[in-house]
Formats: sequence, C-alpha cells, structure tokens
Amino acid sequence: MTLYPNLIIDALRNVKYPGNGKSLVDNEMIEDDIRIDGNKVSFSIIFDKPTDPFVKSVVRSAEAAIKAYISPDVDIKDNIAVKFRRPVVEKPVNPLPGVKNIIGISSGKGGVGKSTVAANVAIALAAKGYKVGLLDADIFGPSVPKMFGVEGEQLYMVNKEGRDWIEPVEKYGVKMLSIGFVVDKDSAVLWRGGMASNALKQLITDAWWGDLDYFLIDMPPGTSDIHLTLVQTLPITGVVVVSTPQQVALADARKGIAMFRGDKVNVPILGIVENMAWFTPAPHPEERYYIFGNGGAVKLAEELGVNLLAQIPLVADICNDADCGAPTSTLLATSEADSTNPEVKAFSGLADAIVEAIEVRNITLPPTHKVETH
Repeated sequence: MTLYPNLIIDALRNVKYPGNGKSLVDNEMIEDDIRIDGNKVSFSIIFDKPTDPFVKSVVRSAEAAIKAYISPDVDIKDNIAVKFRRPVVEKPVNPLPGVKNIIGISSGKGGVGKSTVAANVAIALAAKGYKVGLLDADIFGPSVPKMFGVEGEQLYMVNKEGRDWIEPVEKYGVKMLSIGFVVDKDSAVLWRGGMASNALKQLITDAWWGDLDYFLIDMPPGTSDIHLTLVQTLPITGVVVVSTPQQVALADARKGIAMFRGDKVNVPILGIVENMAWFTPAPHPEERYYIFGNGGAVKLAEELGVNLLAQIPLVADICNDADCGAPTSTLLATSEADSTNPEVKAFSGLADAIVEAIEVRNITLPPTHKVETH
C-alpha cells in the first residue's frame, strides 16, 4: 500500500465539521503538515478555539475516515495533533486622528525612573520641533504634574467642532493630561480597575489633543487591565521599556515585553532604555560607577532581539530637576544646554533613537482594531 498526502486529504473530505456541516478540508482545518512514514500517518487539525465542543468527536471521525477510505492497516491512532488558530488582533479605530505616532513608555516594576524618562523624552522631542502630547496613565501614582511644576493647574473645557472637550495643560511645548489634575494630590486613588479604565478613556477620547507628531503615554508599572484598556482604545505605534541594570528589574522587564508581544496585546517593542546605568559625579562627568550592575539591560536587549535605545546615567541633577518641575531636557530649549552634559546628551539621544526606531520599522496606524481579552 502506497500512501501519499492527497490520499489523506481525499479521505478527510468525508469528515464533516458538526458546527457548519462542511468538510474539514472545505473549512481549511487540515494543516499543511501531513507526514507519512511507511504505514504511519500523522497530521494536525486546526480548531478556532480550545473550548470547541467538537474537538474529540472530529478527531475520532478523522481516524475512522482514514481507515475506512484508505485501509484499516493505516497507523493513525493518537497520531492526529490538535491545534488552535491564533486570535486575530487588529488595531483599534484611532480616536485621535490628528496624532501620527502613539508611544507607550512602560516598565515591569516601579522605581526604575519610567516617568522621568517619559517626561524628559516628551520635552526633548518638543525642543527638536515636534508637536508632542503626554498622557499620565499611571492612575494610582500620577507624577507628571509634579515633574512639570503644574500641580495646582485647573482643567478647563474648550469648544471645538460643536462640542466641549477637556483642554490639556501645556508647558515646555508639551500638551499633557493626568488624573493628578482632578484628584487630591495628598490622597490615595481608591478605584477599582473598571473605574480607573473609564477615567483613562475619558482623558484620551474627551480631550482636545489636536495635531501631534508624538503622543507619549506614561503607563503604570507592571502588567494590568490598564494596559489592556490602552491597547483596546488606541492604535499604539510601539512601546519603550524602561529598566535599571539590576536583575530584579530585568526579570520584570522581561515579563512586560512578553505581555506586549503576546497575542492579546501584540504591540511592537521599539526598544529598551537602561536607566541609572551608572553613577556619574557631577564634577567628573567621565567617571562611571556601576551601582546597580553593569549592562544588564544591554544583555537583555541582545537576548530578546530588541533595540537598546539609550543608557541614562544616574545623576543627581535628573532627580533634582524633576522635583523642581523643570526636567533636565528643558535645557535643550535654552542657552544653558551643554553638549558635554551627560544627562542632557542621553535624553536628547534617546529622543532621536525613538524617532529613528519608528522610521526604520515604518509602522503606520491601521484604521481598525479588535483585541481579544478572554
């Protein structure tokens, strides 16, 4: 008896899928992986989802069809693999048609300087002539108002295109919104996930962001339903992951990257930023002391095959500038900018690297999006 793939396919044309009455072949449920070794035959049947109630019965029917229409001597028992189609992930309808690129700034854990990086990158991009927006999506720990020195600002409404919109606060050339503008800065935000997600959606869809080249989102640390809300609401161009060199931070960064690369999120990783890469004393800008480890994020980027966008030194002025409401990158727009200043150079270079990463990937904003959340 000579077996060949088309013989197997013809036999399987006689097996109907109970869900619609069509054959497995017509439903394109037979994967192109038929293997024949003597009288042993193996192949895969593809179902839409693991909860399909007909999986076992279809496999049994396929085994029976092979023996009935080819030969009872065919070794097929337990040789049929079951696979499931990967969920279709499309991009969401863009509620911000005037925005060209939407960039998430994320971290696997708190305390690695993600918000500091987001603020400085936003200001650096604005200093380079781009139109920039910044959304503080860290609902439970908003820090953008403090870093920009606008904690006391009130939000106002503006009428555009026949309706009222929230008007973002603008400073250093950056339009920004944060839940920190509408809650008591000295009180904890005690909201359930649904409330936080709805508040975030409102800051996105009910605000007049206008035309922007780059819309940065300072995401909350870790992995949560807030992240799913963001990818369901916005067609995110790509994500920048911030980590320190230490192993604990890198382990969480790895999880964050896995989340964005997963089927349910499926957002491109633009690259990794190694923050606090080394300590540099202000009087000796060329000296480096590796307090949190040497090159941990560099190795992670190489291992995962993503870009290392920048290494940001640990400099006291970065913290002091943010605490004073004037992040380091504000120097780029003043005569005080010093080309030898390591932190200014680092943030300026990071902004350029993000722009380049987007251009190299040539990522566009598709018109539709549907994200699986189950």
